[in-house]
Amino acid sequence: MDFSLSEEQLLLKETAARFAEQQLAPNAAALDSDPEGQTGAFLGRLKQLAQLGFMGLNIDSDYGGSDAGVVGFSVAITELARGCAATAVTVSVTNMAAEIIQACGSEQQKQRHLPKICSGDYPAAAFCLSESSAGSDPSSMRCRASRDGDGWRLNGNKVWITSGEYAGLFIVWAVTDPAAPRGKGISCFLVEAGSPGLNVAKREHKMGQRGSATNQVSFDDCWVADSALLGELDKGFAIAMGELAGGRIGIASLALGVGSAALDYARGYIAEREQFGRKLSDFQGLQFALADRYTELEAARLLVMQAAATKQGGGDFSAQASMAKLFASEKANDACYTAVQLLGGNGYSSEYPVERMARDARVTTIYEGTSEIQRVIISRQLLAQLG
Repeated sequence: MDFSLSEEQLLLKETAARFAEQQLAPNAAALDSDPEGQTGAFLGRLKQLAQLGFMGLNIDSDYGGSDAGVVGFSVAITELARGCAATAVTVSVTNMAAEIIQACGSEQQKQRHLPKICSGDYPAAAFCLSESSAGSDPSSMRCRASRDGDGWRLNGNKVWITSGEYAGLFIVWAVTDPAAPRGKGISCFLVEAGSPGLNVAKREHKMGQRGSATNQVSFDDCWVADSALLGELDKGFAIAMGELAGGRIGIASLALGVGSAALDYARGYIAEREQFGRKLSDFQGLQFALADRYTELEAARLLVMQAAATKQGGGDFSAQASMAKLFASEKANDACYTAVQLLGGNGYSSEYPVERMARDARVTTIYEGTSEIQRVIISRQLLAQLG
């Protein structure tokens, strides 16, 4: 399988890398230390990314998208994450929401919402699936949508919603048939920001990726018209599961970017730092640590590329995406902690970026499905092959 990038993909990669180097990396520490105070600047950079085509990477140009494909999306997220994971996750989730609308929405829904996402008129889009008692098991959600006239009335709470406080559009899952078997009777709705009954709580205080707002979103008799129903009634759970698989390619790509940035910084550091009268890079133990971590991240990159290429080609990519997400997120954490170790005491100081990168990488083994859930998905598919 040839994973060499096309000219268009190389240009996209270079554009993302340049933006990350010039706009994201220089501001990442300030965004991390004072995320609320940096909100305006953060939203400004999101608008710039939209203008460069990064908010609709795999969206048809007819709707304002970039038509970059899944491989292009993956490459772009990796490069953006090298500069700032908080920005990269916002871009990734917004793209995921746009892909859901493109795949499942009516023509009217596509025309109404996709251009606003791609252009940045919506600063971001949000994916409202998780609940306090329905995280790894979203089929147990309690948020309800009840028939009311020529529309639906939503009631319930969603948690850990990326971009909740500045999203222009929310994709919301709710139970529409409480009597249906588990995983059935769930539907998907498009809810615009500012809708009466939609309430966004203050952002969570997190260990890492602090610049990306994560909020609880509640619905209190929030009424939406029939035209807000995305896809078929009572078949929304399949939409969520399908798009989560695609979202895992985004998080795997993000993890790869963070881990690579941390290792690159540590490599440069030990090449200059001296102890015992020698460059740290002369010590074989440190050389071996670098060799192992870079090898693991290269293996992760190939897994991510395989999953992205399979999805782009229309193949069954679910297990591949879970493998990529599992391996890339775990090895990115290893890379970041190795980077901290290579810097010694300086690695533990916020004066150096690897401290932030280690915190940013940690959640990649949790969101979009924990490492444990990825293992469940992978093993189920392996055992199913036995017939």
